Amino acid sequence: MNLKGLATGIGSLPYQEAEAALDLAFKYCPDIPFWPQLPKRNMREGMIAQFSEHLPFLRIEQEKLVFSAFDSPERELEIFYERIIAQDLDYFKISEDFASGFYKFLQRLEIIGLKDIRYIKCQITGPFTFCASIKDEKGSGVLHDAVFTQAVLKGLAMKALWQIKFLRKFGKKIILFIDEPYLGCFGSGFTPLNREDVVIGLGELAKTIKSQDAYVGVHCCGNTDWSIFTEISGVDIINFDAFEFLDRLILYADNLNGFFQRGGILCWGIVPTQTFSGKEGPRLLADKIEEGIIKLVKKGVSEDLARNNLLISPACGLGMLSPQQAEDILRLLSETSLLLRQESISSA
Repeated sequence: MNLKGLATGIGSLPYQEAEAALDLAFKYCPDIPFWPQLPKRNMREGMIAQFSEHLPFLRIEQEKLVFSAFDSPERELEIFYERIIAQDLDYFKISEDFASGFYKFLQRLEIIGLKDIRYIKCQITGPFTFCASIKDEKGSGVLHDAVFTQAVLKGLAMKALWQIKFLRKFGKKIILFIDEPYLGCFGSGFTPLNREDVVIGLGELAKTIKSQDAYVGVHCCGNTDWSIFTEISGVDIINFDAFEFLDRLILYADNLNGFFQRGGILCWGIVPTQTFSGKEGPRLLADKIEEGIIKLVKKGVSEDLARNNLLISPACGLGMLSPQQAEDILRLLSETSLLLRQESISSA
């Protein structure tokens, strides 16, 4: 991948209508546009409910996503795995009522000129964040339920493949992010996960996605054990909050060196979201990236690889902000991308 500071988005935008969100995605991320998730449109477009259709034991009742095994859990799992084995991607589709942004994104791609688009980005919620957000009928978290967690992993993989099937026709390389904000809690006493389970689960999911010749990214906007992602051979892109957690990432320089050596890419979430003030400028953000690269190089990371294998994004999704804040953040992202690329050319 020839990147050098190209910009993309995380996914969610604070609009109720997809067209307004798409205008921003294509205006400010023209090289790597993304389909917008619209959690303010209705609860079905929240990051968990959006990918819940036809996953076992999940229902939407009275505008809430609920877990219920009903009367025949074994039969429900049997039907689910029959569709998995049959590779029935249409069974696992994301309906328009759950992802209006995806369908409008397809329509937009069909009518605009594609020559300036380098990559197309899509996304799914990661299995650990998904399961951590759901409680069973007794009010217990379902992360402890190995059967359900494995089913979620399989189902999300199918939803990823379903997206790729539709996007492939545009003839552009596809980037699919697995959004795992919950792993920002990894390592705390309140996180019922062990490292091996995360590596195996995400590794299986990444392998499935890469089988379709797509690039796999993992997004985590908190502090985590970054060596988890560098260890998974199927992960091509690591997206982190570079504004708040840059120094924490630097601690994993040895792991990142190996990641870069095998072609890995860092996507710097350089524009703050929750702490965005409007006073930040592209020079400030570019300098922060430069500071991070210098620190990585001092710890043995290849300077050429660190500079060339570099994307940028907001630190996290923008779905809960105001439309004005979202546009200001994406505008700053675009300006920072332009500055990085101009300086890359001038120093070449």
